[in-house]
Amino acid sequence: MTVAIIDYGSGNLRSAAKAFERAIAEAGLGLDVIVTGNAGDLDGATHIVLPGVGAFADCRRGLGALDGMEDVLIAQVIGAGKPFLGICVGMQLMGDIGREHVDTPGFGWVPGEVVALTPTDASLKIPHMGWNELNIEATSHPLFEGLGGGAHVYFVHSYGLVPTDPSQVLASVDYGGPVVAVAGRDNLVGTQFHPEKSQAVGLRLITNFLKWRP
Repeated sequence: MTVAIIDYGSGNLRSAAKAFERAIAEAGLGLDVIVTGNAGDLDGATHIVLPGVGAFADCRRGLGALDGMEDVLIAQVIGAGKPFLGICVGMQLMGDIGREHVDTPGFGWVPGEVVALTPTDASLKIPHMGWNELNIEATSHPLFEGLGGGAHVYFVHSYGLVPTDPSQVLASVDYGGPVVAVAGRDNLVGTQFHPEKSQAVGLRLITNFLKWRP
């Protein structure tokens, strides 16, 4: 069984791969990790991870430049129902549209817009960068097994996905108002924070994702 981390020129790919390898080793899951820009590798993967850093439009453009990747991604994630994890901009791409600088269409998997953060407290800086405490709303979701109150995760972002359906907000944080930290439905989850930078909490979340059988 294989975890495919998609390489389209954006994301902390080595950091993400090392975090997945560590989680797999510590949990004894017996999975392989590949970092790939080859669409064909998704066919044999059991789990698919889409990282991303930078601007929404740049990430969408980079992904679209990989021959056949978007079509295969849709076929494997939406068609075949493989567990999918989007990280940071990878989560934002699950939305309908990104409004960072220019309007750019997303995948529309989790209906909603990606908009600029607007904290009500003027002393809070943008980007939202650093540790923040998760407010887990979907407490029964397998992704959060073993994560109780006080779980902190690491963010670096200026924009965020706001799902149209509140039930698709799985966890949030407070940053001058609620900010969506985890969104998803069915076999899809996305984290606005970086699990690969979130130490023990991030490793537990990665392990939970890899054990998840939606």
